[in-house]
Amino acid sequence: MPYQVTPAEAIEGEIQPPSDKSISHRAVILGSLAHGVTTVTNFLHGADTAASISCVRALGIDIRVEEPSPDSRGLNVTVQGHGHEGFREPEQVLDVRNSGTTIRILSGLLASLPFTSVVTGDHSILQRPMDRIIEPLRLMGADIRGRDGDRYAPLTIRGAALRGVDYAMPVASAQVKSCILLAGLGAQGPTLVREPAPSRDSAERMLRAMGARVSVNGNNVAVEPGPLHAAHFRVPGDASSAAPWMVLAATHPSARLHIRGVGINPRRIGIVGVLRSMGAKITIQERAAGGPMPVADISVETARLTAVSIHGDIIPNVIDEIPILALAATQADGETIIRDAAELRVKESDRIKTTVAELRKLGADIEELPDGMIIRGPTKLKGAPCCSHGDHRIAMTLGIAGLLAQGETLIHDPECVDVSYPGFWEDLESLRAG
Repeated sequence: MPYQVTPAEAIEGEIQPPSDKSISHRAVILGSLAHGVTTVTNFLHGADTAASISCVRALGIDIRVEEPSPDSRGLNVTVQGHGHEGFREPEQVLDVRNSGTTIRILSGLLASLPFTSVVTGDHSILQRPMDRIIEPLRLMGADIRGRDGDRYAPLTIRGAALRGVDYAMPVASAQVKSCILLAGLGAQGPTLVREPAPSRDSAERMLRAMGARVSVNGNNVAVEPGPLHAAHFRVPGDASSAAPWMVLAATHPSARLHIRGVGINPRRIGIVGVLRSMGAKITIQERAAGGPMPVADISVETARLTAVSIHGDIIPNVIDEIPILALAATQADGETIIRDAAELRVKESDRIKTTVAELRKLGADIEELPDGMIIRGPTKLKGAPCCSHGDHRIAMTLGIAGLLAQGETLIHDPECVDVSYPGFWEDLESLRAG
């Protein structure tokens, strides 16, 4: 059933976004490789992270999941790891469902294990490029094969004795970097990953917390082979899930929102810098550090926005927020240009094409580029039937647009938000002040 959104006269209230999806994935996969019991609190209760748990369990790892305490939105998870020796050959194909993070990071682990695994996913996963992990893993000595000229999943991975590698990544990607670093833990000799631009560094922070020998020099990250030790992680709120509310408060003519417990890792919160450069009124109040990830409360209120250019090194740190930033640009004075974002073509949908197509249905003056888009504003949006294309980021962007637009906005396939933000539609309705 399509979801109906009507404009809100005013927006106010408080939001606690769901737990960080990328950190939740890494916590359970790294915990499976560590020696001892890794505990994770505020773990994301979503379809993507459930896929990571299911795959790791199929590899023989004991994972226990408990309902959260009343003050937490996420789950409590314990992972009993025994190092590389604790895994067993899976009896069935490993299904990552819709999770690109799971298939890419898990493949780095599987490449170092002494058995054969087959990894697949849903229709979207089967269309997403896997050669970007196949190439470096083969250079490390892995026996890994894919479909259609080794470009796509399903992947067949036969574990092998790996060797360290010095690898220059053609595209900055935290998923690919994490895959190589995880493989490097079980390789002979050091592994060095060179990125063309800085991507999110959650894996590096978590690996250090688990005793790994990780060094960072600019955009280069090195890891020495060796064991991981169990740790405790409290997952912060997901900055990407907080992003729609930031844009809503900044663009709505009568809004003030308080967003609690958001992870503000500098490589994760690029959207704050972009919105501030557009003129957004954003206040950040940091909390006491509770682990390797800094956390803060964020307040945003109505502001007059102006157009900006979004390109270059900032793109890897706002790649998931480009659709919602495009919506912000429709309400900004002038011409916003987004470039260097061709990576959006191979997400859950072609997010350049789907963002342009769906915002255009609402009246946006938006133009598609090979690696981005041009948005001219401000524009008065008008409600219309729209489609999420099965992409959670597109669905959430359209939900926020519906609160800004005149008339009724119908969003088809709204359930796809469950992969990262179960409860999104309930939170959206809770913020109406009039």
